[in-house]
Amino acid sequence: VKAKPEVIEMLEKKYHLNEPVIVQYFYYLKDILTGDWGLSPVTHRSILADIKTYFPATVELAIFSLLLVMIIGIPLGIISALKKDTWIDHVVRVIAISGASVPVFWLGILLQWIFYYHMGILPATGRGIAPSKTFTGLYLLDSLLCGEIDVFLDNLRHLVLPGLTLAYPSIGLVARITRGSMLDVLSAEYIDYAQVRGLKPSFVFKHILKNASIPIVTILGLIFGWLLSGAVITETVFSWPGIGTYAVGSITNMDYPAIMGVTLLIGLVYVFVNFIVDLIYALIDPRIRL
Repeated sequence: VKAKPEVIEMLEKKYHLNEPVIVQYFYYLKDILTGDWGLSPVTHRSILADIKTYFPATVELAIFSLLLVMIIGIPLGIISALKKDTWIDHVVRVIAISGASVPVFWLGILLQWIFYYHMGILPATGRGIAPSKTFTGLYLLDSLLCGEIDVFLDNLRHLVLPGLTLAYPSIGLVARITRGSMLDVLSAEYIDYAQVRGLKPSFVFKHILKNASIPIVTILGLIFGWLLSGAVITETVFSWPGIGTYAVGSITNMDYPAIMGVTLLIGLVYVFVNFIVDLIYALIDPRIRL
């Protein structure tokens, strides 16, 4: 159905479509800075309101996945470096290569088949029971604040499979980076000097890990940005109500304001994460403060 001329004229005036492109761009920047990211013609809500609804679920999944990456990936890399060229090192390398090779959607379906359909010990989809009160939008934290331990455990069970699926490719990457960084530091002359002086192994290891941590922090920062913005496939497989699911729905329904809002959000996330990483650098290496 063709719109009436007066309706077209009203919309052109409302969205400044009759202005030069450069003027439209400045209006766009003004709207972004003032929190007016537009309205979704699909949900009939503001884009920021939709993002506030979906983004906490993605943040919770990303934080949980990052913890798995750190808890599993860093120790694997350290062990691989200390046991260089042994069977342990070869096993870690296989894990790292498989993390980069296995498709995420296939891994998610495989975990669902094993732990839900076959063993029946973990849920396959969804986010779990919502806490009675919402403070942050993060179900785990909100359930603890409400003192609802059963809800906390239910949400934790729902996080395990999507969290492991999202984390697995990054676990191998962190293990490889940690291994390489540890080997570089282990071959440094000052480490040999410290060992010759008879310093305790724990003291020497502390310095090794600290000096090897900068590349690890760098990759963890980039991984966290990717976890926040790249969880589309994982959220789809596990029906996780996050920003990835929102983005897929927006693309399917050609919801252009929502697509632009999600793209802008992803860009802001990467800028913020890299800023935090730079601050952590200064804490780890005092030379960066100079």
